[in-house]
Amino acid sequence: MAVSSDDARSSAGAPVAAATVVPLRDGPAGLEVLMLRKNSKLAFGGMWVFPGGRVDPGDLEAGDATEGAVLAAARRAAVREAVEEAAVVLDPGSLVPFSHWTPPPEAPRRFLTWFFLAPLREAVEVVIDGGEIHDHAWVGPTDALARRDEGEAELAPPTWMTLWRLSRAADVDEALAEARRSPVERYETRVGAEGSVLVALWEGDAGYPDGNLARRGPRRRLVMDPAGWRGEVGDEV
Repeated sequence: MAVSSDDARSSAGAPVAAATVVPLRDGPAGLEVLMLRKNSKLAFGGMWVFPGGRVDPGDLEAGDATEGAVLAAARRAAVREAVEEAAVVLDPGSLVPFSHWTPPPEAPRRFLTWFFLAPLREAVEVVIDGGEIHDHAWVGPTDALARRDEGEAELAPPTWMTLWRLSRAADVDEALAEARRSPVERYETRVGAEGSVLVALWEGDAGYPDGNLARRGPRRRLVMDPAGWRGEVGDEV
């Protein structure tokens, strides 16, 4: 399920358009991202997420359902949610499309979510409401992944994959440059299992068509081992 900090509910099998933004800044030790911790009583409760939520009808241009129009609406929604959830004002033109997530059909809440990167070049004061959002932190992507494995932070797979990809960037400029020169990554999730370990698969993985995790070939998956999650992308691991 794509990470949104919106508490809207989608009915079974009825996907909802959504948007998430990853605010970026250069910290003393390198790239940092802004993360928010959801109220444990709400959807995705207790998880650390990025600002985001559903695309409202007012974000869409009337009668225009092209992908370009939906992307523009998602951009507006992402900017609005950053203000509502963290009091962070973003320039819509600075948002760089990073990925698009489609959850598996069996997911109880199905948000079709655009993820954007957004650079923050000046210091900002993050303000949370203490209701929907209970905490916030600027954190390096590698540190955030380590906190998950240490049991200090709960992450959803799209958040984990976003952090994992960003962990390769030394600073904001490198993260943005990589996102701009690469096609937007699209993830339509299929879930399998290796014993008791869940595995998220995406198109390009040899096992994606039928969920056969043992099939030899390229990998594009997230192995959610309780001992430590790991991404496998590229040639067979």
